[in-house]
Amino acid sequence: MLIGIPALLGPELLATLRAMGHGDEIAVVDGNYPAQEQARRLIRTDGHALMPVLDAILTLLPVDDVVPEALFRASVKGDPSLADPVHREMEAICAKRAPGRKVVALAGADFYARVKSAHAIVATSEPRLYANIIIRKGVIYPPETEKP
Repeated sequence: MLIGIPALLGPELLATLRAMGHGDEIAVVDGNYPAQEQARRLIRTDGHALMPVLDAILTLLPVDDVVPEALFRASVKGDPSLADPVHREMEAICAKRAPGRKVVALAGADFYARVKSAHAIVATSEPRLYANIIIRKGVIYPPETEKP
């Protein structure tokens, strides 16, 4: 346990978040996602739903603010025009933790391809379908530097 660090972020996940560089992506996926088969690095958060894991990660991980899009979600039946209530919950957490950053829906094949190239996959026990999101890591600016 550490002061100020959400308890559900274990040592492996903390080390992975710290090791990621600017532009690296991390996928947080539901319990049905084929994470074992697709991950370059797999971190399991068994017993935890996606929303608390996403919220905890975004308390520490800066979202990339240099690119126009840095948050990506899965789509219902691969159709980006469709959304489930779980997607609205993801968007609310992202709006709180990364204000002004839009969550972009990706078509099924595009989402899967992006996850396969991610730095790591965090597998949750989220039971709801299509509860998958990708976060692109940004930078932490030095105090004397202004954001672009």
